[in-house]
Amino acid sequence: MNVDNKCPHCSGKTKNRDENEKKDLLNRLKRIEGQVRGVENMLENDIYCTDILIQVSAINAALNSFNKRLLASHIKSCVADDIRQGNDDVIEELVDTLGKLMK
Repeated sequence: MNVDNKCPHCSGKTKNRDENEKKDLLNRLKRIEGQVRGVENMLENDIYCTDILIQVSAINAALNSFNKRLLASHIKSCVADDIRQGNDDVIEELVDTLGKLMK
């Protein structure tokens, strides 16, 4: 991991991802983006509330799936690598992250 301060909302760390992982994650986000645009169109076309709620539920499920995939990768690579290098602070960072995810 490299230190980079480009994003004011981020930790400042970066991760070089395997091309397959990056492609998979980006494809998932693009599908989610399409689902969100679909809900926007539903609202614009006065579609019935429950139909919209079902689509929003599908978006939430897709985001949860994205998070699970990214979290698994994070634990297997970033967390494991840091622990192997003696950086146990990564455990507290993971616990904090999980707390934020489970709000």
